[in-house]
Amino acid sequence: MSATEITTPQHPDGVTHGFWSSVGEALRGSHQDFTSGDLNRSILLLAIPMVLEMVLESLFAVVDVFWVGRLGANAVATVGITETLLALVFAIGLGVALSTTAMVARRIGEKDPEDAAISAVQAIVLGLLISVVLGIPAGFFAPRLLQLMGASPAIVAVGSGYARVALGGCGAIIMLFLNNAIFRGAGDASVAMRLLWVSNILNLVLDPCLIFGLGPFPHMGVTGAATATFIGRSIGVLVQFWLLLRGTERIHILGRHLRLNFVVLWRLLRVSLSGILQFAISNASWIGLVRIVSLFGGAAVAGYTVAIRIVIFFILPAWGLSNAAATLVGQNLGARRPDRAEQAVWRTGFYNLIFLGTLGIFFIVFATPIVRLFVHDPAVVPIAAMALRIFSCGNMGYAYVMVILQAFNGAGDTVTPTIVNFFGFWVLEIPLAWCLAVPMHFGVEGAFVAFVIAQFAIAGASVVLFRRGRWKRIRI
Repeated sequence: MSATEITTPQHPDGVTHGFWSSVGEALRGSHQDFTSGDLNRSILLLAIPMVLEMVLESLFAVVDVFWVGRLGANAVATVGITETLLALVFAIGLGVALSTTAMVARRIGEKDPEDAAISAVQAIVLGLLISVVLGIPAGFFAPRLLQLMGASPAIVAVGSGYARVALGGCGAIIMLFLNNAIFRGAGDASVAMRLLWVSNILNLVLDPCLIFGLGPFPHMGVTGAATATFIGRSIGVLVQFWLLLRGTERIHILGRHLRLNFVVLWRLLRVSLSGILQFAISNASWIGLVRIVSLFGGAAVAGYTVAIRIVIFFILPAWGLSNAAATLVGQNLGARRPDRAEQAVWRTGFYNLIFLGTLGIFFIVFATPIVRLFVHDPAVVPIAAMALRIFSCGNMGYAYVMVILQAFNGAGDTVTPTIVNFFGFWVLEIPLAWCLAVPMHFGVEGAFVAFVIAQFAIAGASVVLFRRGRWKRIRI
């Protein structure tokens, strides 16, 4: 199939046929070299499975909350508090994953599958070490951690088992992220997507069985939700290892690769540390914003929580596009085609702008009925709807922020996004949110507006720094 089949406007039937053929190829797994050929097609082949992967990842939390919600408020609170603690795990997992994607993509772009496999092994070693260092103490001290987060004795009594499994088994989260990052960096996006299918289907089936003790399964209550998710993710990780050892068309780990390479390991760790800090800065800023919003009462916090969860759930596909840009940047820099890498970023950013812009308009128009799908409290609905409308106004800036910052990461430049996040969130957003909300008396609306202003400021800074082109000269 030629590139013109999906890009030539004079033949709409051919365009449609070519598009759906490409969709099918993306889901099956593409053989295309992403450092050459039609760029639109490359974006499409990478983005489709990555978008679906992000959507599937969100199902873990959605399925858990759906079933746990039937166990009462203390069970739901347990999930919420534990998820807050897991935010650090996600930051670490994402930080290591983005550096892994960058390094593997660079080696694949250089047409060096041998070094790509060596890089993958060092990433796995690093992931396993982090899993042990975090998981053992977190599982052992789980009840104490719940208490430190302000959980009541009733919540600790109900949720200690859940927290022990979720926090003690955090290695499954880290390794699932990391191994999928290897496949994404290699260009095997469809493999990463299918592995999330395996994990999600297992979680979907096991959740009600272990929570309620259906059939031969034990009745575990809220602990069953964590156990089901841990089993689903762990089996997904085992399948990942099997595929890496069996080999795909793009990456294959052989016996000779199973050794420590301290040069590569240190390089990966160095890039990962700034990547972890990048996500920690971003995630912690949400805590700061919640603290300001909490000054205006429980309804304000509830409204903010509902709005932000709606936004995060629906923008996950945009993260798939951003991940596609990261892979394209890494591989094309490896192939010494920086101009193609830059073009891929601008084009992916434009597609993301169309998606998030359309989504933003939809949220602005239908904010209240969307919010009512999740909450009916008359004190919360108007605040949540207002927050959803205001947040949606920042979508145009956020569209480019996501893609450009991931492009830096894909190039191995994790320092620039870290600096941008620090100044954007902690020097601008949090102080501005407090000033608008309290001294200037705009209330909770001022805090929401500060978020939008920060997104546009971060977008502007990201564009300027990206145009300077330092990321093209990063060596990893």
